[in-house]
Amino acid sequence: MAHFAQIENGTVTQVIVVHNNELLVDGVETESKGIEFCESLFDGVWKQTSYNAATNGFRKQFAGVGFTYSETADVFIAPKPFVSWSLDENYDWQAPIAYPADGKQYSWDEDEQAWVLAG
Repeated sequence: MAHFAQIENGTVTQVIVVHNNELLVDGVETESKGIEFCESLFDGVWKQTSYNAATNGFRKQFAGVGFTYSETADVFIAPKPFVSWSLDENYDWQAPIAYPADGKQYSWDEDEQAWVLAG
């Protein structure tokens, strides 16, 4: 199964599953055929997304509703987790203070602008 994200004004509004047969051109799966299929069902701009994006590098990560799509970089970007965080050159959100490297688990406290030891 293939997955396609509908994009409106740079934001993913829905992700649908498309059977691989709908992507076939002369026995080969193509994104353009999948986009054509999606456009026959719904209006809007469509891009293929992949659950394996982290390992195959396909558009950075699997798209979800609320993600943004960078046409320039051809990647999906997760929603900003906190106001203080910024997007790095790899399209990953980074806290203003690096995550502690002591092997313990922390959560971000936006009010304190600090990592807080979890549980």
